[in-house]
Amino acid sequence: MKRSLLSACFFVMLALGVYAQEETIVLKKGIVQDSIQVRDSISETFAIYLPKSFDNSRAWPVLFVMDMEGKGKEALHKFKNAAEKQQYILAASNNLRDTLNISENVLVTNRLINSVIALLPVHKERLYTTGFGAGARMASIIPVFIKQISGVVSIGAAFPNYELLYNKIRFHFVGVVGREDYNFTSMWKGRSRLNGLKIPNDLIVHDGGYDWPNPLLVEKAVERLSLAALKDSLMPSDSIRINRAYLRDYEQVEEQIQARRLLEAVGMLNSMHSAYRDLVNIDSLVKKRRSLRKSKIYKAQLRELNNLMFKENLIQGEYEFSLLQDLDNLNYNNLGWWNYQMKELQKYEEKPSFREKQLGRRLAGYLNALVEDNLDIEQARSDVDEEAISLLWMIKTITDPSDHSYYLKIISDSARYEDFGTAIFYLEELLKQGYTDKEAIYALEHTALLRITPEFNKLIDKYLDAPRYKLNEQ
Repeated sequence: MKRSLLSACFFVMLALGVYAQEETIVLKKGIVQDSIQVRDSISETFAIYLPKSFDNSRAWPVLFVMDMEGKGKEALHKFKNAAEKQQYILAASNNLRDTLNISENVLVTNRLINSVIALLPVHKERLYTTGFGAGARMASIIPVFIKQISGVVSIGAAFPNYELLYNKIRFHFVGVVGREDYNFTSMWKGRSRLNGLKIPNDLIVHDGGYDWPNPLLVEKAVERLSLAALKDSLMPSDSIRINRAYLRDYEQVEEQIQARRLLEAVGMLNSMHSAYRDLVNIDSLVKKRRSLRKSKIYKAQLRELNNLMFKENLIQGEYEFSLLQDLDNLNYNNLGWWNYQMKELQKYEEKPSFREKQLGRRLAGYLNALVEDNLDIEQARSDVDEEAISLLWMIKTITDPSDHSYYLKIISDSARYEDFGTAIFYLEELLKQGYTDKEAIYALEHTALLRITPEFNKLIDKYLDAPRYKLNEQ
């Protein structure tokens, strides 16, 4: 059989571990495979990805992806390109949950790690964790409890609790965050905290918001782990690879300089300094950074950012205080104030400075996250305060009017108590947003009486045409 045919039909036959049913594990390269049973577990499963070049002749680094909804297969697809380019095995549990406590999630992760180690030829000094948002926070915590983990890629989340870090804990922390992400300020300031704790770290910043970054940025973050491994002599030296990455990053610095974004250029140089120190001669990089820092343009831009972050902190504090006050007093009369705040945030889009625009978007994201966090807190209470939850739903329609689910919740909840005035108001607000799913509206719980009112049918007729009920008004 020809080598090309062998490559095309290659299956990795692995029987390194005997599982509960003594089955042979068959893993195919280049695709994400799901529902693989965790060793010594009846119910836990995980997803895995092997690069197309995978073979058993060497030890491979592993990137464990944390998804707090237990969607391991979906999570791995986000890192598939990076794993292929940087030559990493990927694995993700299907059993991590936000509803579990930290210790339970750590145990789930530990069982996953042990399963992968038993199943594949892995480099035990190159085991890493990663995730986005809540998954990133979980990924960051894992090295505190599982000493085998030597690095973290945290996308959109600062390290959750610096008090957990102490002298004996050593891992490499790579943060990725957008300048429009409400986590930007905490991650920006977090670098100095990690430096003070002597935790090797890097921060990759982009112009996006609280969302998955460009795949090239994900690859760059994973590459930072490889560069750290090169420094620690955990992988063979590769000067061509190092120089190629260095030149690519330096080109991006030059692009920022050409655009007169000196603050962003210095941030990139700081990142390069962390990544390439001890790998290449960085004298020219240091000189460039020193020269930019002396520039009046850089100083003005840094001053602008510091002033904006100070303002951001004050406004965030005001939001948090006001929301807690409203919840304590069940102050529905303050909905107008929240509406005013959103209009004030929209004014940032008219500001001449792109940094001010980014501030407005960060504050909007923070306010949305604050409301959602308080919803989670209220819903988790043993004695649920339904009025507080209803108030938070109403605020959510103000802070994120494009999320139609909250309008539907309010309509159903108001109809349950025969508060048809509130239900009709939010129905019209929903329809004004362009909502067209008539079937979903008619299927809402507790709305049987609401649906036969003239007001309801007038709205359906006005926005969606042809209501189900035609009532004669006398």
